[in-house]
Amino acid sequence: MNILFLLALALAPGAAIGLYIYLKDKHEREPIGLLIQSFFFGAISTVITLLMSWPINHFIPIDPTSISQQAVHAFLLVALIEEFSKFIFVYWILYPNKNFNEPYDGIVYSVVVSLGFAGLENILYISNGGVETAILRMFTAVPAHATFGVLMGYFLGKAKFEHRKSHYAIYALGVAALFHGAYDYFWFISYVPGIWIGAILSLSIGVFLSRRAMRIHQDASPFINKSTE
Repeated sequence: MNILFLLALALAPGAAIGLYIYLKDKHEREPIGLLIQSFFFGAISTVITLLMSWPINHFIPIDPTSISQQAVHAFLLVALIEEFSKFIFVYWILYPNKNFNEPYDGIVYSVVVSLGFAGLENILYISNGGVETAILRMFTAVPAHATFGVLMGYFLGKAKFEHRKSHYAIYALGVAALFHGAYDYFWFISYVPGIWIGAILSLSIGVFLSRRAMRIHQDASPFINKSTE
């Protein structure tokens, strides 16, 4: 299989979602250069996740047939570590940036970092699984990472612009990890007949909440009057 074709399959879904989120930024769009940096921050967060996960998984073995141990695996050893790896870049690098100047920007930057993570992760998975894996992840894992990014960014937007309520930053990490963990958990125990539907349901709920979060922050933009003049 042509490696360029597989690379395109790995990156195209994220690019399409990223463009959608960017175009939904109706009032004051972010600099392209900073978005490209954010994407690479996300790719670096994948490497950080791998570096953190390897020793943890080595010292905390998980029984793949245990429903309770798989919950620990999904929510703590995977979701929390992955979302924290993204959160590092969004909160400590992009959050203070002068271009983060309206609530919706939290969504934009969080999603782009998430898509950078998903992009490199996709490349790693597809290099082993091929086209079938690429197509499956196109409709599952990549949109899921985007929804985790929207939910994280929604609360970061609130943290920065609602009287700087810093506890929202904790919500940002916690809610993203919660939805991520729920999504992964149902896949991890997919040996239970029909349980994989839970992953699709959690993704659907995430998409619904993400669309609502985007509308709320679009309407909260301080640039809304200027963009309609």
